[in-house]
Amino acid sequence: MYIDMAAHILTPKFADRYCKLVPAIAERIEMRTPAVADLEIRMRLMSRYPQVLQVLTMANLPLERYVESAADAVELAKIGNEELGDIVLKYPDKFMGAAAILPMNDVDAACKEAERAIKEYDLQGIQLYTRINGTPVADKKFRQLFKLMDDLNLPIWIHPTLNPQLDPDNDMFTWEFELTSCMHKLVMEGIFKEFPDIKIIIHHAGAMVPFYRGRVHYTLNLYPLPYKGLSQDFHKFYVDTAIYGNTTGLMDCYTFFGADHMLFGTDAPLGPKWGMIEGTLESIDRMDIPEEEKQLIYKHNALNMFNMVL
Repeated sequence: MYIDMAAHILTPKFADRYCKLVPAIAERIEMRTPAVADLEIRMRLMSRYPQVLQVLTMANLPLERYVESAADAVELAKIGNEELGDIVLKYPDKFMGAAAILPMNDVDAACKEAERAIKEYDLQGIQLYTRINGTPVADKKFRQLFKLMDDLNLPIWIHPTLNPQLDPDNDMFTWEFELTSCMHKLVMEGIFKEFPDIKIIIHHAGAMVPFYRGRVHYTLNLYPLPYKGLSQDFHKFYVDTAIYGNTTGLMDCYTFFGADHMLFGTDAPLGPKWGMIEGTLESIDRMDIPEEEKQLIYKHNALNMFNMVL
């Protein structure tokens, strides 16, 4: 059994209501990818991999970016989270859980919706973006949400989003910069000092951090730091394996984060071959690490994160 911690979806009622409120998003690639927005097509694709259970996150349409009214964003979040909970409950042989989508243009409402979605619909955590309407998610104004998730002992998925100050490149390199910058800001803001056991999942195998591991530690320690050992906090993030079959990159990731902080994730059903499920499995299988560590990546880390068993 494999647990895919990076699988994206747009639930039907959520997508329909979203398009009515913001017609322009109907042209977004997420809306136009059938396997993302059509549950029946998704099921047919998933039947090719009956051994894979997905943990769902809403596809990249941040409510705070597109929905001007906080009240509308709250309404959409409630619709989406209820649907996520219903889908997981209805198809336990396909889905193991889901992360809540939040109306981050109202942080207090976001905290309330996170707690509601987790307690009433058994969602397994929340998804945030690297920036909230341009403000880094590491900003103190969002700290109450990190505290809530630390108290609940459930993870925060962090997905990259557009940074309009960077040259557009179809999210090829700008997203990786966004993720890397987000990790840097969270560390510098002392997120792991304040919440030593917080679970933060970074998309795309930790982006640039594993490759620049020597530079990370050297450069940070050139200057006075808020506390001793701060640069080691970069190792405390969890990361998924959604880098489209790149075993060399996964080995860099393994060297930096360790097998116990890596989570099988594919980007399904986005990317080549509808999310590279097969290619990602093969890329992990090619890793020159013990079989028991591969099993940590494939499923046991996710189960431990949620305190669950199969």
